[in-house]
Amino acid sequence: MSRGFYQKLAIDGIRKNSRMYFPYILTCICMIMMEYIIFALSDVDMIGQMQGGEQTQTILLLGGWVIAVFSCVFLFYTNSFLIRRRKKEFGLYNILGMEKKHIGRILIWESIIVAAGSLMVGLSAGVLFSKLAELGLCNIMKQPVSFALFFSMTAVKRTVGSFLIIFFLIFLNALRQVRFSNAISLMKSEAVGEKPPKANWVLGLAGVALLAFAYYIAVSIKDPISAILFFFVAVLMVIVGTYLCMIAGSVVLCRLLQKNKKYYYKADHFVSTSSMVYRMKRNGAGLASICILATMVLVMISSTASLYFGNEDALRTQFPREVTFSGKIVELEDMEEDKINDLENTICELAKQHGMEPQNILTYRQAVVTGALSDGTVEVDPTKVESKWNKGLDSLVQFFVIPLSDYNRMMHGNETLEDDEVLFFSDEVNYKLPTISFNRGKTFRIKPTQSKFVGGSGGMEVTEIAYLVVKDLPDAMSELYGMVNGYGGSVMDMEWIYYFDTGMEGEALQEAFEALRTDFRQNVNCNFRLLIESRENNRTDFFASFGGLFYLGIILSIVFIVAAVLIIYYKQVSEGYEDQARFDIMKKVGMTGKEIRKSINSQLLTVFYLPLLFAGMHICFAFPMIRKLLLLFGLANVWLFAGVTLLCFAVFAVFYAVTYRFTSNAYYKIVNRK
Repeated sequence: MSRGFYQKLAIDGIRKNSRMYFPYILTCICMIMMEYIIFALSDVDMIGQMQGGEQTQTILLLGGWVIAVFSCVFLFYTNSFLIRRRKKEFGLYNILGMEKKHIGRILIWESIIVAAGSLMVGLSAGVLFSKLAELGLCNIMKQPVSFALFFSMTAVKRTVGSFLIIFFLIFLNALRQVRFSNAISLMKSEAVGEKPPKANWVLGLAGVALLAFAYYIAVSIKDPISAILFFFVAVLMVIVGTYLCMIAGSVVLCRLLQKNKKYYYKADHFVSTSSMVYRMKRNGAGLASICILATMVLVMISSTASLYFGNEDALRTQFPREVTFSGKIVELEDMEEDKINDLENTICELAKQHGMEPQNILTYRQAVVTGALSDGTVEVDPTKVESKWNKGLDSLVQFFVIPLSDYNRMMHGNETLEDDEVLFFSDEVNYKLPTISFNRGKTFRIKPTQSKFVGGSGGMEVTEIAYLVVKDLPDAMSELYGMVNGYGGSVMDMEWIYYFDTGMEGEALQEAFEALRTDFRQNVNCNFRLLIESRENNRTDFFASFGGLFYLGIILSIVFIVAAVLIIYYKQVSEGYEDQARFDIMKKVGMTGKEIRKSINSQLLTVFYLPLLFAGMHICFAFPMIRKLLLLFGLANVWLFAGVTLLCFAVFAVFYAVTYRFTSNAYYKIVNRK
């Protein structure tokens, strides 16, 4: 054979099947471009030198490998449409005398052309748009931008290496399909439909059971730690359950439509329903894939957008005032009120020396004890408490024990207590018993009160919380002081918190705070470890962390949306080629173009919006679990999350409808041979 013969056949095959190849190559280019950009941003020195930049680059690096893994799975899936379309052509080559090894050479050259072209254009686009992506990331993170261009050879190596492996695996899969098929089966591969399967109620019920159990896990989770433990289990169950329900459900749906004579024996529905019968399994699998991708997009973009736009709420939850002094106290005597008052006076004097006027002061001492609450007794034994943690935190409660003097100062109250009395406050623990006892500790009588208490823990708690107000903190908790946990420390953490506002803003506040922190550390002798922070200093870290997550959420959402659109497009195009002959017959017996359009709309509308409906259902049931996960990041604004989720779903639904119109036109042109 002449030189370049196989190359010409490969190029000719790609050109003649451009309707199938062009979206596939465009997707490869998009995936390569996205992966290069993410890897490049994770390698830029300027981003790493930003405040919070290192953690952002770690997030981006992880996201780059996520794109690589997803690209491998997705391109395998979409390439199956191409091979199915090309098998007839390969079968013709085989009948004309071309051996399988020669067809393999054509596949080699097609793979080389697609890989080389995609990598060349994708990397060029990645380099071209990487600076724009960097500017976008800096804007989201509220960081200054640099207009110097950069090129990351590390990103090129990672991107080229991962996609060469992907293209090689795709080539081997295509070669396998051709190698183990004879000429006749290749020629008829596109015309062969599925055998009309019976409604598999076992698979359907299994899918419903998996979804129901996953939904139950999602809505019954009580704390963020359990949400982390069960999140991936629930996700896996939803994915499997969705596939089973879609595959079995499509069979049941078609059977029910065929039995409905008023629906089935109409020109608009007869052809479309009959066509769906012969590809129900593939139809169900494709719909399930679209549903899973849609759900992933909605979960990622709604949660990361909520974190980003709610970062101020999260920041103020963790830092209620502009300046925070928080100490981890080791010695019980350091919790005494006189010593704490002296320390507070020293801080107040130093703050005034540096131009600050402490106001809106919030200060308190607390002992933090986590135990398993059961029948009025709090079990604090480390081995038993650890077993409760492993079983899902069902009965664990985190107690914040606060002295009466601090409580009265915070709440402007005048409560009184006996030595064995406590005040009990909790919005999460429904406790009705008259006493509460700490195992290996004291027993207290709960004093009824009409007073209220707004907890001042100021942190991101992962268990149920209760507040106990005692007359004297060191005396009340002395028995638990010496008890050690499994790590050699006390089962009880003792803390002192001192918050205050300054009335200052901007750089003046930053300079005064840095001077105060330096002066305190150099001149004040403190008996315990003290952390000195400002809300303004941590604002940059919050923007960096949440901005990085939001940016990665945007990038991954774009990738998944492209994947969903391509699956929808290939689904419509491949089904259009399969239905072409059927509609030719119907046109010969009198079916008009208008009736063809109605039949196509009937077929698409019958199943096209099922993925969107299922995705909406998944999001509704996943909402409580995702909300618990967001609490770990300090986001407690449930209305913000709900509003962002609804907005994301509405925007995605509009985009989905536009995609429906685009793909239905492609289908119509194919079956009408335009």
